[in-house]
Amino acid sequence: MEFLPITSAGDHRVQEIYASYTTTFPVDEQRDKKQFTDLFSTPQAKIMSVVHESEAVGYLILWKLSSFVFVEHFEVFEAFRSKKLGSQIMGHLLETYPKIILEIEPEDLNEDAKRRYSFYQRNSFELIDTTYVQPSYGEGKKSLNLWLLANYTPDNVEELKSEICNTVYP
Repeated sequence: MEFLPITSAGDHRVQEIYASYTTTFPVDEQRDKKQFTDLFSTPQAKIMSVVHESEAVGYLILWKLSSFVFVEHFEVFEAFRSKKLGSQIMGHLLETYPKIILEIEPEDLNEDAKRRYSFYQRNSFELIDTTYVQPSYGEGKKSLNLWLLANYTPDNVEELKSEICNTVYP
């Protein structure tokens, strides 16, 4: 499996990633096209194409913050789901970054949310906060009550929540 950085909004892979991103994630969890392309000129943000057996199978949007990496979006493209690729991708992330934070919908929201929470638990993540509010991505979009998960025990959850909100969201 390869994790290939995408450094330009003009990269041919961006169109496929953005099309899947806008189909998979709810509108309130999405950047608009300009916000998305602005990520390529944001030093802390990294967009990576995940390639398996010479095929793009998904992508990651990561933020290198003060003492941890924040996973803003992680997707295995629909055609490649249910093949254990998500766990392989998580394994690579855990080997590469010792401290990872990510946000998910509360498990009691629906069956997909429950499945997602179980996936992250199987892959070394634990619930660290149930009161986190993801700021709105912009006009017409709602802020969301989400859960924060981590693969370590943070010293100060409130500080990291503040850093995520102030750095990641427009």
